[in-house]
Amino acid sequence: MKTRSYLLAAAALTAAFGLSFPVAAQDSHTGPPEIIKHRPNDQAVGGSAPTAGSTSKLKNPLSYHGGAVLSTPTVYLIWYGNWAQSNGTDDAGGQQIVTDFFHSLGGSPYYQINTTYIGSANAISGNVTYGGASTTGYTYGSALSDANIQQIVGDAINGGLGPAGGDTNGIYFVLTSSDVNESSGFCTQYCGWHTHGTLSGRDIKYAFVGNAARCITACAAQSISPNGNAGVDGMVSVLAHECEEADTDADLNAWYNRRGSENGDLCAWTFGTSYQVSNGSYANMKLGTRDFLIQRNVDIQSTGQYCTLSK
Repeated sequence: MKTRSYLLAAAALTAAFGLSFPVAAQDSHTGPPEIIKHRPNDQAVGGSAPTAGSTSKLKNPLSYHGGAVLSTPTVYLIWYGNWAQSNGTDDAGGQQIVTDFFHSLGGSPYYQINTTYIGSANAISGNVTYGGASTTGYTYGSALSDANIQQIVGDAINGGLGPAGGDTNGIYFVLTSSDVNESSGFCTQYCGWHTHGTLSGRDIKYAFVGNAARCITACAAQSISPNGNAGVDGMVSVLAHECEEADTDADLNAWYNRRGSENGDLCAWTFGTSYQVSNGSYANMKLGTRDFLIQRNVDIQSTGQYCTLSK
């Protein structure tokens, strides 16, 4: 089971970028914002059906701590590195898989699970809006720091991705090609993470997810996948995890349990009932015209909290 671990972000960025880190956090933590990480896969990656997971009530459930949730988040994609390679994964087809996923995610039975989370000022609609994408090369090289991720988000906002100054109701995803490393622990400590930071005076939610082809056994559940791109299909499950966590725990002070785990953490690497598609890989849901294998999420019910695939 995933546990929550904390990683202090690197030193504050220069004023030239208009970026600063807020003092915010869960529980009694103070200092730079925490980065909430999706742990690598600890299950075997092979030809067998993916781990279904328990259907029992969670023993360490989530509780609400008063922070913000996002009613209907807008998702922005920032493609970093080289997504025009001929390696069968970092290409336009891979980008289209992710784009199609976010176009189909909002309002789906899967994402409607998040309607069971209520904030002090609003409720979650279960919808997601796709806000567009931008592309950048190796602006900060091929070995990125946590601080670089925030710089990349700031650059994209300054370059016109989303509304001027940044979308406080948005989630900005930095998506790296498989030849790019996030040096704080991608593939060894995590497959993705989310946090928030103050960019030009606004509270901006953002996340990192790398192409799982860099470490297929650590950050994907299978080496053959429904859309024929195991690295990007692996990314999609991590993207679902980070999106629902950023939605229900936007500033890291809303929904989490006494150990600091968020909803995606409690169901990580479990997939419920799955089925095989024509290439022999497994999926557990159809969104739009595509089959996907997506991890479960915590459904808050009157009888308790459960990892499920749909509301």
